[in-house]
Amino acid sequence: MPASLTENLPETLMSVRTRPLFVLREQIPPLIVVGETPNAFRRIGVVQGGSFEGERLSGEILAGGNDWQAVRTDNCTKLDVRLVLRTTDGALIVMTYQAFRAGPANVMAKLDKGEAVDPTSYYFRMIPVFETSASKYDWMNRIVAVGIGHRFADGPLYSIFEVL
Repeated sequence: MPASLTENLPETLMSVRTRPLFVLREQIPPLIVVGETPNAFRRIGVVQGGSFEGERLSGEILAGGNDWQAVRTDNCTKLDVRLVLRTTDGALIVMTYQAFRAGPANVMAKLDKGEAVDPTSYYFRMIPVFETSASKYDWMNRIVAVGIGHRFADGPLYSIFEVL
């Protein structure tokens, strides 16, 4: 056994490479506030639509998706989201993701009020998973992706990357 697990690792195991998949913008009206539950302060957003665009696929977000939010006591909101994407050529892709939005209490309070904040002042990352029956986009059923988000008053914007 080597003295260190990182000793003599091949270059491919020393860093993560990505390539842009698409930018996604959701339209979400004011959240439904359920309130304090035994697990967390619960909010739900109903996705009204939106769009996505990238080099390999673009299209629209169909209305009716949902964004279940658990506002935790550590200044972190955990999102559990389900969307249906329709590409410009008519293919349907299910996109689910979990995300964490966290930061200083004052920044999180401004976001909750719909105020503009600097995207570097908080952490907003997501892990999407895709599912489709469209043969043209079958490759999406087997990729790992990550995203970086920013929250606007009417919904989030994500830059999503395929992990290579």
